[in-house]
Amino acid sequence: MSLITGMMIYAVMWWIVLFMVLPFGVRTVREEGGVVTVGEATSAPTKPRIALKMLVTTLISGLIMGLIITLIQLEVFDFRGYFLPPG
Repeated sequence: MSLITGMMIYAVMWWIVLFMVLPFGVRTVREEGGVVTVGEATSAPTKPRIALKMLVTTLISGLIMGLIITLIQLEVFDFRGYFLPPG
């Protein structure tokens, strides 16, 4: 796998993992017992903790990428064979 290919796989995987991690621990104003003000969405989180979620996303994506690289190096998956013409 080339460096550019690895970076693209990691980038796509990072965003997918981020969207899976975002909902964890989200509590709305109503769930916290607060009052929703005019113009505020009722589903808006009180403490989104985006930096923590980005850190967790980076760690999870790094582990998954490490597993992918290991499986490719051990030739468990042979992607080159899928794209070469038979013969």
